[in-house]
Amino acid sequence: MLIDFAMYTTLGIVLGAMGGLFGIGGGLIAIPVLGLWFGLDQQIAQGTALVMSVPNVFVALYRYHQRNRIDLRQALPLVVMSFCFAWLGSMLAVGLDARSIRWGFIGFLLAITLYNLIKLYGGPARPVTGARYGWPWFGVLGAVAGTTGGLFGVGGAVVAAPVLTSVFGTSQVVAQGLSLALAAPSTSVTLLTYAVHDEVNWLMGVPMAVGGMLSISWGVKVAHALSERKLRGFYCAFLLLCAALLAIKI
Repeated sequence: MLIDFAMYTTLGIVLGAMGGLFGIGGGLIAIPVLGLWFGLDQQIAQGTALVMSVPNVFVALYRYHQRNRIDLRQALPLVVMSFCFAWLGSMLAVGLDARSIRWGFIGFLLAITLYNLIKLYGGPARPVTGARYGWPWFGVLGAVAGTTGGLFGVGGAVVAAPVLTSVFGTSQVVAQGLSLALAAPSTSVTLLTYAVHDEVNWLMGVPMAVGGMLSISWGVKVAHALSERKLRGFYCAFLLLCAALLAIKI
C-alpha cells in the first residue's frame, strides 16, 4: 500500500510539473498514462485524472495570477459559462462507449495540435496588450470549452488557450492563465459527475493530487521563463505525445 502511494505520488509530481508548464493541471497527460500503463478504461482514466487536476488547477491559477494578473472582466464570463456547460458534457461522456470517447479525444488533440502549428508557423507573432473582443465573446468561448472539458475531462483549457492567443490576441502566458480560470469550475463539476457515476479511482487519484500540488509551481515558473515561441512549440509536442499514447491503447 505504501509503495503504491509513493508510486502514484511520484507520478503526480511529474504530471503536476507538466500541468503547470502548459496551464492544464496535468490531467491531459495523466489520461493516456492511466489508460496505457495502468489499464483503466477511458472514463475511469478521465475521472481519476480529474482528482489530480482539480487541486492542481487551483494552485496553478493562483501562481499564474501572482505572476501575471488575470483580468476578471475576461475571466468571469469564461468561468460562469464553462461551469454551466461542463455539466452537460460530462453527462454525455459517462453514457458513451469508452472506445468512442478515446477516438474522439485523439481526434480532438490532433485538431488542436494542427491549429496550434498553423498559428505558430503561419506568420510572425504580433505583440498585443489586451484582447481584441469584449466579454460576451469570452462567454461563448467558455460555453464551447466547458462542454469539451466535460466530455473529455480536461479538454476545456486545451480549447481555450489557442483560441485566446490566435482569435482574441492574448499572449501564450495570459491565455494559459485564463484557461486555468475557465478550467477551475468546469473540472470541479465534471469530477463530481464522474464520481456520482463511479468513474473514479480515488486510491490512485488522491496521491497523484498530492504529488501534483508539490510540483505544479515549478512548471509555472518555467513557463514564464520560456520565450513565447518555445512555449507554443513545446505545447504542440506535448499534445502530439498525448494523442500518440492514447492511440497505442486502442
